[in-house]
Amino acid sequence: MDSVFETAPATPAIPIMFATKATWEAICDELPAQARQFSQANGFKAKPGACLTLPSADGKIARVVFGLEEATSKFRDLFRPGLLPGLLPPGVYRFANAPHDTRLATLAFALGSYRFSRYRKADAPGVRLVPPEGIDVAAITRMAEAVHLARNLINTPANDLGPEELELAARELATRFGADFNCIVGDELARQNFPLIHAVGMASPRAPRLIDLAWGDPDHPKVTLVGKGVCFDTGGLDLKASSGMLIMKKDMGGAANVLALALMVMDAKLKVRLRVLIPAVENAVAGNAFRPLDIFPSRKGLSVEIGNTDAEGRLVLADALALACEDKPDLLIDLGTLTGAARVALGPDLPPFYTNDETLALDVARCANEENDPLWRLPLWPPYDSWLDSKVANLNNAPSGGFAGSITCALFLQRFVEDTTRWLHVDIYGWTPSAKPARPEGGECQAARAIYKLLSERYG
Repeated sequence: MDSVFETAPATPAIPIMFATKATWEAICDELPAQARQFSQANGFKAKPGACLTLPSADGKIARVVFGLEEATSKFRDLFRPGLLPGLLPPGVYRFANAPHDTRLATLAFALGSYRFSRYRKADAPGVRLVPPEGIDVAAITRMAEAVHLARNLINTPANDLGPEELELAARELATRFGADFNCIVGDELARQNFPLIHAVGMASPRAPRLIDLAWGDPDHPKVTLVGKGVCFDTGGLDLKASSGMLIMKKDMGGAANVLALALMVMDAKLKVRLRVLIPAVENAVAGNAFRPLDIFPSRKGLSVEIGNTDAEGRLVLADALALACEDKPDLLIDLGTLTGAARVALGPDLPPFYTNDETLALDVARCANEENDPLWRLPLWPPYDSWLDSKVANLNNAPSGGFAGSITCALFLQRFVEDTTRWLHVDIYGWTPSAKPARPEGGECQAARAIYKLLSERYG
């Protein structure tokens, strides 16, 4: 990722002035007469997201005015300045006054510069920013690079990103930071007691695998990240409709976000013993695909009846979570694009999270708010646990009926986590359906920045 920051500009940077409807009149009165007349002729009112470039006498850009929400607005998009890279002509700019949150505005500027150009040339915005005083450029760059990594992985179609290519991406990250790396592939999964990962991925000609990355001082607290890596999800024999299959290249979004989080942790050299586990599979349709009402053992020893082959993500995570708990981590976190029920409940922009640790829940909610990386807690509601019961196995992966789908998925995963383990589960979407400031349409990094802040506070 090329940096969007210019720390030593050759020429003076063009100032960007942030204004609201309430402050615009006073700002306008301070402008030179020519600029004031130009803004009035253009009918500029400092509406949120409105951008006006004001010329100098020689026709160059003298300054830019950009509209924000009022300080008292019920909702302020703190990433609103992320629109600027797509609105401004090429050049070097600086913030002339403070937006609502200078650090998040700087990050938004970097995130808004993202372009996915693997298959079609996309001109870089050519817009650079002189970092505001007091901003930790390295920290912002680290976050931006992690987000770009997650977006690139999710946006890459499944023909170019299967389990093997996902392994390669993780291996490259491990090599960069000197991490240990291991991968269990194909039938070796069954031999090494990962039956659920093997069952989900065995119908694809692209062999399933369990990616295992370890980094940091073994004497430091153990933090384990588990990411769902379903590189494409047809739904299996419970085949999805074409509309439901359309963006299933994003079903490895949990893995992409876990790798983004790992990048930040390792680059910042947090004092943790980090482990990253990614069950990488393709849920395909073939003669040897797993079937509804099949029963499989799991790594933990629980037998699982298949109520629906399209509830495959929780199956692969179950074996990985069981392995993670064998290592007795101080904190266990899993991310996955798991349920449509979460989207129905909270929409695409607000992933639910689950934990029984009250302190952890409060810290996650606070960090999500401070990082503008929204998350919302839903309960691990014990009365629904019986919905997972099976008459012929220890549990069913997909209870009948359409109620509380995200909660029952979380309760299913909880069965594979040791009671003594501090555990956080996040049901992300990993996709932005329509572009927003600093968040282009397509693959998205969700929860990783909030969790990184949490880890930085606990293990910095």
